[in-house]
Amino acid sequence: MGILLTVWLMGAAQAAAYEETTVTNGGTVKGTVQFSGDIPDPQRFELRRYYDRVYCGALSDGSGYRLLREVSVGEQQGLKDAVVTIEGVFKGKPFEFQETKLEANICQFVPFVSVVRNERPLSVVNLDSVAHDLQFYERDREHIFIMFHRPALTKAGTSDVVRFTGTRREVTMQCGMHPFMQGHGLAVDNPYYAVTGTEGTFAIKDLPAGTYRIKAWHPVLGEREQEVTVVENGSASVGFTFDAK
Repeated sequence: MGILLTVWLMGAAQAAAYEETTVTNGGTVKGTVQFSGDIPDPQRFELRRYYDRVYCGALSDGSGYRLLREVSVGEQQGLKDAVVTIEGVFKGKPFEFQETKLEANICQFVPFVSVVRNERPLSVVNLDSVAHDLQFYERDREHIFIMFHRPALTKAGTSDVVRFTGTRREVTMQCGMHPFMQGHGLAVDNPYYAVTGTEGTFAIKDLPAGTYRIKAWHPVLGEREQEVTVVENGSASVGFTFDAK
């Protein structure tokens, strides 16, 4: 089963204009995304209020609650699940990313944060023995709009496919049966991006020499941006810091 969804993911026109070429003497942007302050408490969901509380309770806190930790920070204050993008690159290395792949696994979407690309599919496969449905939302800086809601993942092994078109930037996914089951996506329009792990580090390579805007985005904490200049065969360092809202 699949659906073609007209979601306005930012950069559609730019994505169409991106030209693949051989990059020689490209530079690298590397750095760290960190978190400062008290880490927000996870959201708590009382399992007895929802479907499949025994199965989904495999990842409970032991007291009957399922926790959704939206801000994950490593030992060195590195921020996990931040998407770092280089803006305004219209020509560069091959854009090999073709599909976003997600799993429904023990009543959670894995990965929690991913990237999506205009005109490319997002596929979700159910690894659980219980059913899930899909609710997709589009987001901009001020509004959230529901895009669709359907019971697509009815049993283990079932899957669904979504294709995005348009010029908006952010999407959120949730299971209506298990509201603690959430995921987020950010649209990219060129191959110069990275998603941070628990160390919060990133490295974006083979970037043509020039001056660009670089952004770090987190689905809960927002976005930071600054300017970076890359020279041929050079390496530029950038640091981002997010604070608790």
